[in-house]
Amino acid sequence: MDKYFVYLGVLLTVIILIPLYRIVRGPTLFDRMLGAGAVGTKTMVLILTIGFIFDRVDMFIDITLAYAVLNFIGTIAIAKYLLTLKSRRRP
Repeated sequence: MDKYFVYLGVLLTVIILIPLYRIVRGPTLFDRMLGAGAVGTKTMVLILTIGFIFDRVDMFIDITLAYAVLNFIGTIAIAKYLLTLKSRRRP
């Protein structure tokens, strides 16, 4: 069973590379923001998978929840910053 979670962790790491490409090469800032949210979500699943590997899911759930809150607050902060930039450009 541990082998399954190790393979799942490796697969998730490879899957994280797809939105990472969108962050680096995204045509707009909003595409980059969506890519960052996708990387954050997949990272949370990867952290929980590591919790299953070490048989300490209870500890890793707390870490994942803290990471989710930070990811959400970061996304809201960037969106608010972009909103202020957009409102400043208008005459």
